[in-house]
Amino acid sequence: MFGGDWPTPDGTGVRDYIHVIDLAEGHRAALDGLLAEAPQLITLNLGSGQGRSVLEVVQTMEAASGRSIPYAITERRPGDAAISVADLTKVSVRLGWLTKRGLEDICRDGWG
Repeated sequence: MFGGDWPTPDGTGVRDYIHVIDLAEGHRAALDGLLAEAPQLITLNLGSGQGRSVLEVVQTMEAASGRSIPYAITERRPGDAAISVADLTKVSVRLGWLTKRGLEDICRDGWG
């Protein structure tokens, strides 16, 4: 893990994790939206809109797998942000799309 001293609840970076099926469904919703309207170019964020720390991901994957996952915390990388989470305002209004699966689903399905 890059950095254990971020200004986050557990000191590790917070990121927006998305299940691959939610991502595919988000792309499908975007394509359907583009095909339903005149030719256009749109930029939309796809994500869960919820931040989870890197350490939370490790702990959730441990629970999903039933195994301990060794890890090391190293120095921060230049340019990294403490928190990076998608803003879903535009995609939810424009396409009516939001994720359906959480971190537990991501880890369970990734392990399985």
